[in-house]
Amino acid sequence: MSPSTTTRRAATYGGAAVGGALVGAGSVWLGAASYFARRVLTPEPYRPDDVMIRVLHTDSVTLDATPDTILPGRYGLWIDGDRGHVRIGDVLEHDHRLHRVRRRLVNVDWGTARPGPARLNGYYYARDPYQDLGLHHEDVLVHSEVGAMPAWVVPSEGGDRSRWAVLVHGRGARRYETLRGIPALHAAGLNVLVPSYRNDGEAPAGPDGRYNLGLSEWRDVEAAMRLAIARGAEEIVLVGWSMGGAIVLQVLDRSVLAPVVSRAVLDGPVVDWASVIAHHARLHSIPAPVGHLGRVLMGKRWARRLVGVHEAVDVARTDWVRRADELHHPLLIIHSRDDGFVPVGPSERLAQARPDLVTFEPWSLAGHCKEWNVDPLRWDRVVVDFVR
Repeated sequence: MSPSTTTRRAATYGGAAVGGALVGAGSVWLGAASYFARRVLTPEPYRPDDVMIRVLHTDSVTLDATPDTILPGRYGLWIDGDRGHVRIGDVLEHDHRLHRVRRRLVNVDWGTARPGPARLNGYYYARDPYQDLGLHHEDVLVHSEVGAMPAWVVPSEGGDRSRWAVLVHGRGARRYETLRGIPALHAAGLNVLVPSYRNDGEAPAGPDGRYNLGLSEWRDVEAAMRLAIARGAEEIVLVGWSMGGAIVLQVLDRSVLAPVVSRAVLDGPVVDWASVIAHHARLHSIPAPVGHLGRVLMGKRWARRLVGVHEAVDVARTDWVRRADELHHPLLIIHSRDDGFVPVGPSERLAQARPDLVTFEPWSLAGHCKEWNVDPLRWDRVVVDFVR
């Protein structure tokens, strides 16, 4: 065999080996990106406990000190594997030596409170409008394309029958996340409708059982708006927390009922899903190209089986900083600069892009969607002033 023949064969075999390695590496990256995309879109059926109750008194509870448990404000604690719920208030004592914090015990809503693991939540309330707020409400069903969705109708005493607010909870939450907002909306004279939506654990699942980041959930909120209109609504205020904010923005953009909406309130909203997904990729040490590829796969029809979605999830449609010129409704954005889950940057940039439409209320100290918890009087005031 001549040297030239040997060289050509070596090059051929070497090229094949390199090509095979690249294909193998590509498969690994594609698999990692698909897995990441599925995690973003999949509802979490279980969340682990994240705090420890050390001592329980009749009027206070002592917890291990963490960045969340030392924050001012009022919060809830799921106890006994979510079989109980406790409400806690102001910090009474912070023992830096023992790394513990004692907080006011407001109420044991249900279950048996005792030392042990628990899980902190910002909802504060966790039952229904009557049990938590003393407000009479009606349990109704909203009929949407995925089936009958449970909802609350909470009428405002002496309010205008034609003015309504529809409240939209966030990712991984349920309707009780929105209970904090009802008193302010009632004070502004609005009747309140709180619907569930697909895949939230109360409403039926969608075709794929996955979140669509607002790109399909908006149709469930539109169905809820139809119920409000059937009951006399001529003006609707939309209020959304976290992913609920992303859902509200899609309603304003895509619903035939958008002209009935006078304005919207967004608390800790996802204004740009690409930014949020990239942030969480960094938090979990996922290589940037994998995170980017995951976002691309979500929006490709050919990748629907890889990602596990019924319809493509085009993340670009959720970038309202880029699409700022397409907005037409007044928005109040409440967002903490210390939000570590949905960074405040896109909210700030949207407010800068549309100062004619966007009223931006920045908070400090509050975690994700916990602005009300830290300063409920301010939250109520800015919301009432905006919607009234």
